[in-house]
Amino acid sequence: MATVFPPTLPAMQEFDVAIIGAGAAGLFCASVAGQLGLRVVLIDHSPRVAEKIRISGGGRSNFTNTSVSAANYLGQNPRFAKSALARYRPQDFLELVRKHGIGFHEKHKGQLFCDRSAQDLIDMLLAECGNGGVSHWQPCAVRSIRFSASSPCGKSASSYELDSDRGAIRCSALVIATGGLSIPKIGATGFGYRVAEQFQIPVVSTRPALVPLSFDAQQWAPFSELSGLSLPVDIATGGKKDGMQFQEDLLFTHRGLSGPAVLQISSYWTPGTPVRLNLAPGSKLADALLQAKGEGNRRKLTNVLSTLLPSRLADTWIARGPALGHDWQRPVNECSDKALLVLGEQLARWEITPTGTEGYAKAEVTAGGVDTAALSSQTMESRQSGLYFIGEVVDITGWLGGYNFQWAWSSAFACAQALAVRLA
Repeated sequence: MATVFPPTLPAMQEFDVAIIGAGAAGLFCASVAGQLGLRVVLIDHSPRVAEKIRISGGGRSNFTNTSVSAANYLGQNPRFAKSALARYRPQDFLELVRKHGIGFHEKHKGQLFCDRSAQDLIDMLLAECGNGGVSHWQPCAVRSIRFSASSPCGKSASSYELDSDRGAIRCSALVIATGGLSIPKIGATGFGYRVAEQFQIPVVSTRPALVPLSFDAQQWAPFSELSGLSLPVDIATGGKKDGMQFQEDLLFTHRGLSGPAVLQISSYWTPGTPVRLNLAPGSKLADALLQAKGEGNRRKLTNVLSTLLPSRLADTWIARGPALGHDWQRPVNECSDKALLVLGEQLARWEITPTGTEGYAKAEVTAGGVDTAALSSQTMESRQSGLYFIGEVVDITGWLGGYNFQWAWSSAFACAQALAVRLA
């Protein structure tokens, strides 16, 4: 019987920089660093590149926002993002998009999308990596990482050695761009957090963000038939000092609430606390109902309410009347002023407490991550010499609307610029 030998891996290969994670931040950092003259290897365990870019924005990728500031981010220290965002702005990324002839449009509140497909953006980033001579190893898992205080690479006082599926790597600097835990079906893992912990870099507790909210099945039963209904709302959570409010579209689902309004507020929501919704922002429902009564309107209350709200929502709310101690199944002119005031107030300030979220499977991003207190806001280098963290793996989380991709571009650019100076 013939003896079968395992495949022989190549000898130790040397690079200036190894970047782990071929998503938005990793691809962009690799392309900039490569074009600045560094020998770069980009590694990712997944067989497909930049899946979050591919699926974002309904397949057209909401790749940035025309108006970005540190105020659009959260974390233990959102101001950490200020430096990188100022040095690489949305306008700078748009220059690159225009250079590659990619059409784009503004959809809502400064959100920019590709005209054709998110694949155009991926192709652009891959082309930019090609222009920088980046070595791209994918799929390729990294099995272990070791640090040496004395570097044989020649460009740094220290080095890292990586054992990977395609052989061993020695590099002067290591960049972690592996993202967070959101959407595991496209390859998300906690790899970046494990690397941080290996080198004693603190990690802020993670949680799903930009995620639908779910409710107890019995509590939600009266509203489950509204699944698919969308309407603009004001949504808020928290108190006067720690509260947050957004004005966006709400979407009812079978299990709870989604849509831009809920995704936005979910990043600020604390388990066990309610969210507050105004289902008719800009309207004074109580005044409108009292006016209809004063005019002697004989139409049923639900029909009058349907002129102010989507009819499905009006019908559902009126049907809840008996359970709430109110008889709203009558003509509006027969309703008491108190009943109309209560109805208007309930719709203008609907307070409901979620039981949880849809989790990382449905979350667009992960809040928490590598503690910014252990990173340089100028370079993204950690306390561990030569170890950098960029993008979603860091405790910086943007609002819905292109802000997280802009953080990826900005943090990647800051890191690449710093690497070029360090390894010159």
